[in-house]
Amino acid sequence: MKNLINLFIVPFFLFYSVQKEKGLALSGHAVSVDLLKKRDRIMYLFFKVEKNSSGNEKIILQQSTVSEGKLKLSPVFDRSDVQQGDFIITIEAADGKEMAKQLLKDPLNPEMEVYEKEGISRHKASLKAAEFSVRFSYSENIRAVKIEKATEAGVILLFTQKL
Repeated sequence: MKNLINLFIVPFFLFYSVQKEKGLALSGHAVSVDLLKKRDRIMYLFFKVEKNSSGNEKIILQQSTVSEGKLKLSPVFDRSDVQQGDFIITIEAADGKEMAKQLLKDPLNPEMEVYEKEGISRHKASLKAAEFSVRFSYSENIRAVKIEKATEAGVILLFTQKL
């Protein structure tokens, strides 16, 4: 009896699953799954920052690249983590709304770990030029990038460019 039930049920489920896949392909659902996969892209922005003789920073966007993939972890911007010298990078949409925001620790004064006899210690290095990159989830609505620097007096705008 058990074998007889298996004989009728297994072919029924196999037939039903094949028909379901054919129905999805015919109704266009399979096409929409492919479009969703194509939408998962990452935008990489590569910058160079230089400090001139007067102490002001000059930022240059060297390259922007979009590649297939999905960010495993989206950075969370927390205003309380901002310290003096840090850069705040904002991606804006065509309507001027903020799409994403990231915090970048001061690229011209990075903290270096040094191993000494007493143990590992941290020291700040002072650089005249540095390169840095950021990445965001790509969207067709991205129109501009803005970089601000946190100072004692507040936040000052260093760089704006349309993408």
